[in-house]
Amino acid sequence: MNYSTLKKGLAASFVALIGVTTLANAQDASTSSSSAKVFGGRGQYRTWSLGVNGGVLSPFVAIGGSNDFTNFDVNLGYGISLRKQLGHAFGLEGNVFRGKVSGTNKDAPGGAVNGIREFETELAYATDLRGVVNVATVDFLRRENSVNFFVTAGYGVAAYRTALNGADIKNLPENKGDNGDKKYIKEAYIPVGAGIKFKVSERVSFNLGYTMHFIDGDNFDGVYAKATSKDKFSYGYAGLEFSLGSKSKPNLDWVNPLALMYDELKDPSLRQEVEALKNRVSNIEKSVEDLKKDSDGDGVADQFDKCPGTPAGTAVDGSGCPLPKAPEPTVKDQSNLTGFETIQFEFNSSVLKTDSYPTLDKLSSVLRENGGKVTVKGYASSEGTAAYNLKLSKDRANSVKTYLVNSGVNASQVVTKGYGEANPIASNDTEEGRIQNRRVESSRN
Repeated sequence: MNYSTLKKGLAASFVALIGVTTLANAQDASTSSSSAKVFGGRGQYRTWSLGVNGGVLSPFVAIGGSNDFTNFDVNLGYGISLRKQLGHAFGLEGNVFRGKVSGTNKDAPGGAVNGIREFETELAYATDLRGVVNVATVDFLRRENSVNFFVTAGYGVAAYRTALNGADIKNLPENKGDNGDKKYIKEAYIPVGAGIKFKVSERVSFNLGYTMHFIDGDNFDGVYAKATSKDKFSYGYAGLEFSLGSKSKPNLDWVNPLALMYDELKDPSLRQEVEALKNRVSNIEKSVEDLKKDSDGDGVADQFDKCPGTPAGTAVDGSGCPLPKAPEPTVKDQSNLTGFETIQFEFNSSVLKTDSYPTLDKLSSVLRENGGKVTVKGYASSEGTAAYNLKLSKDRANSVKTYLVNSGVNASQVVTKGYGEANPIASNDTEEGRIQNRRVESSRN
């Protein structure tokens, strides 16, 4: 791993954090006001904070695990932090701290393990970038929080040098460069921690925290126990955190979004807007009901009904007026049928009409009872070409023959002929005449 590159990259991350969040503040900024709104953006809050801390460094961590030494010494550590709060519950924090970590084997048999009695590590610096999650931001019992619990995790780099058995760290050859300057080992580490924050004032909070640091190597205490083992150390600290920014704005850390939303809903101007909206909705609903009103129940709304008061069950048109009654169908007197009456057809059709069935049934009865033959002659009006009309007239004659055969008449008793436009019985210059010419006539042979 190229630790020089890693260190430069981490420093660049801090610069990028400041640049990006400054841009975010500019984009989210709203009018400066002491009354924050639920969806007003981060610009209405103080979101930057600076912290100082001090505490105890130890080569042991709370979750246990293997250690190269049996006992630890209490050593002072100290550091600073810079945090940007991105939301009610989440922020990004940069940390730098330093101190000394040491331990002994005084509880081991003979006070030593493999000849090693003690170690001392000078932590020149440890710097990291962490995500901070406030796990008690939303408090249903308080309008504004005064105590917050938080958890953290991130990534960092530590620079250190180590001495064993009381040796002078400064004078060890392995801790000096070629030019006699200080030489440090640089390792990556993962910080994982938790803590509690107490609100002292609008600007100041008191923090208690504990962070475990898992190092990507086994040389932090100077002892290489196993090729696959990793060293670790912890930092328990107390500190003060100072909120930066305009005093007219609240600190985003301590804002309870549920209480804020409740206050906003109680805002008189907002309630007036809600009431006005309710009235508008009521008026629209009334207008819709008026549009749907149908007093006479004919299916046409009153405002479009041109014939109000239509009796129930009356068929009406789109304007609500009664439809004209259809004429009663005329029933032909079938008692005098001979079966040789003319059969009429629709325009450009060879399909038999239902009113021709009685005539054809009579003709079928005559042929089946009396025998003999009949010639069925088809005709057409003058629309279309002569060739087409000739074919159409044959189709009309064949339709009659098919009906008679299907009713029991022997096919040999029916001869069909098509005459096209020939032999009109009325003028083809009028629609009435053309209707009469679309026909089939039957005659005995």
